[in-house]
Amino acid sequence: MYGARNLPGRRRAAVVGMAAALALGVSACGSDDDSAGGSAGAGKDGKSSAGSSAPGARDEARLKAASFTDGEKAGSYTASEYALDGPLSDAYTADPAGCQPLVSLAGEVSDPDPTAQVQRKADIPAEMVSVTTDITLRSYGKGGADSVMKALGKAGKDCAGGFTEQRAVARAKYLKVEPAKAPAFASETDGVKAYRFTILDVKGQDKLYEYLTVVRSGSTTLAFRAEISSTKDIGGVPPEIMAAQWSKFRAAKG
Repeated sequence: MYGARNLPGRRRAAVVGMAAALALGVSACGSDDDSAGGSAGAGKDGKSSAGSSAPGARDEARLKAASFTDGEKAGSYTASEYALDGPLSDAYTADPAGCQPLVSLAGEVSDPDPTAQVQRKADIPAEMVSVTTDITLRSYGKGGADSVMKALGKAGKDCAGGFTEQRAVARAKYLKVEPAKAPAFASETDGVKAYRFTILDVKGQDKLYEYLTVVRSGSTTLAFRAEISSTKDIGGVPPEIMAAQWSKFRAAKG
């Protein structure tokens, strides 16, 4: 998933409802080859279902080493880990189904499955209304990360005129999907997709704006989804968050 489905604003109602009931691998810290990566699938908690010695477990350890730690700073933003199991990744799907990559790429609702994933968020805790960014690092098996980026690019074109996001307890209407500015480090990556979403709130009254940027490096994807609990257009994913996470990812990769 991209958006942290338990963030402030329009997603909170879905999260509360579900809470009551509830993309480094070898490439991440080693090779840039997209054919690298584990073969074990990731469970809903992001851990390998094949045991601690499986490639997926090693992938997850590497992803954690390359991710923000709890309390780490990125400009004025502070990173944190999810208190529960992370965002409600399998509670959000798209109609039509071809738009799914713009909503969530979690293994429960999208192919290919990642071998491992680690999720963080970054916001300004002292501010009542703050931009919140969901950060998800995923490791994929052979060709998986490239397939993800191709599917994302196709969805960005096919769904430009809008689609419906099916949530746990509501629906959201995406009115428009537009290209957004790529991060400054785009040339260092193996591909970037960036989008601006115009979304009608669940009451059908106000327009809200969210941004999604997904970066690929070998068999790993780094996804950033930013939103705010107001009608303000934040202009994009905070660049300092993306730059800090990319820098840590590259350093861990060695």
